[in-house]
This record gives sequence, C-alpha cells and structure tokens, in this order.
Amino acid sequence: MNKNLLALFLTPVLALAFSGAMPVVHAEDSVAAGNSASGKNKAATCLGCHGEDGNSMIPTYPKLAQQHSSYLVKQLQEFKAGTRNNAVMGPMAMALSEADMRDIGAYFAEQKITANSAPSLPPPEDEDAVVDENKNKKTMQELLAKGSNLYRNGNLASEVSACIACHGPQGEGNKPAVFPALHSQHADYLIQALTDFKSGARSNNPENMMHMIAKKMTDAEIKAVGYYISTMK
Repeated sequence: MNKNLLALFLTPVLALAFSGAMPVVHAEDSVAAGNSASGKNKAATCLGCHGEDGNSMIPTYPKLAQQHSSYLVKQLQEFKAGTRNNAVMGPMAMALSEADMRDIGAYFAEQKITANSAPSLPPPEDEDAVVDENKNKKTMQELLAKGSNLYRNGNLASEVSACIACHGPQGEGNKPAVFPALHSQHADYLIQALTDFKSGARSNNPENMMHMIAKKMTDAEIKAVGYYISTMK
C-alpha cells in the first residue's frame, strides 16, 4: 500500500489511541450561547495583546479571531482554574464570570481571521553574519513541504499522528469536540505551543493527547508544521 495512503488510513486510529478512545464530548450542547455584543465590550482588556478584532499583531500572542467559542471558553476556564498556567492570563481570567467568558468567546468567534504574510526564517543571532536570501528561501520551501506532509500524513516511523485527524483538512478544527481552529495562526505561537506540549509545560487537553503526539516530534518537525499551518487559509 502507498505509504501516504497508509498514513491517512492509520492517523484517525492513532488519534483515537492517543486520546484514550474516549467518546467525543460535545461541549457546546450544555453551554448557553454567549452574547457577542456584550462580549465586544467585555473584550476591551484583551485588545492590547490580541488586537481589536482578535488579530494579534504580536506573533507570540495567538490570534483569537474566528476561533471556536467553545475552545475560547474552555481556555479561559482553565486559566481561571490554574490548569493552564500563564502569568498574564491567569489573573485576567480570575475576574471573569462564566457569562463573561461565553460573551467574549462569542465575540471573537464572529471576527474574521487575517491571513499571514509568507513566513521567513528568523534572523541569525550573530548580527554581523551574512544572510543568504536564496538559501533561506530554499530552506523555508523545504520546511513548508515537510510541514504539509506532517500535517496531512503524520510520521508513521515515529508514530506522530497527522494534525488533519483532529484539526481538519483546512485547519478549521472541530467545534463540537473543542479542537481549535489552527489556520492562519502565528507560526511563532504555534511553535511555542507545540514545544510546551512536548516538554509538558502545557497539558490542558483531553488525556494529555497533545503531549503524547508532540513528545515524539523533533524540533525541526515542530517548526515545519508550525510554519506550514501559519500559511493555511
């Protein structure tokens, strides 16, 4: 059987294995819908980092625009509970009620996420180093190709599940299962998130599924898939 076809066949199975084969929880079925008009006012404190419409201009801060409201509410709940640790978000979430969280989630979910510029490699640490633009461009093309393959097929040799199994063919995520949309997210944020899942610094996901996947990824694979996802629209 073709290796890629085999990967596509196995990755959903691997995803279930990593998640403990638990049934999908439709979180929004039991959660009242938020009020986006109220959420716009309540989100005022979010704008400095995440942008007026949820499109952060700072690549290390995630874009919230067009993210599933169920996922945003879940993250705010976990920041408040301390199961997701962040020195900035923890105190901010503490001041929010459940209704506030639903309203803020509804507001950002209705915003349109912006596309990113073409990714580029970070500048060398040595400021005097000569940058070979053609070499950098070729390296980025290779990373994007590798990232595309990882996203869609995973890595059977190291048992890395394909991202497509949970996050969809266009990075749209899965709203009922509370799997986040990833498309057009900042590469820097995605790379940091995967690195944190790999190290165990972040573990707020069902059955620690993302740690089980990310710990098997190399740093190069994390960068490749992060850059690739950032180009998805």
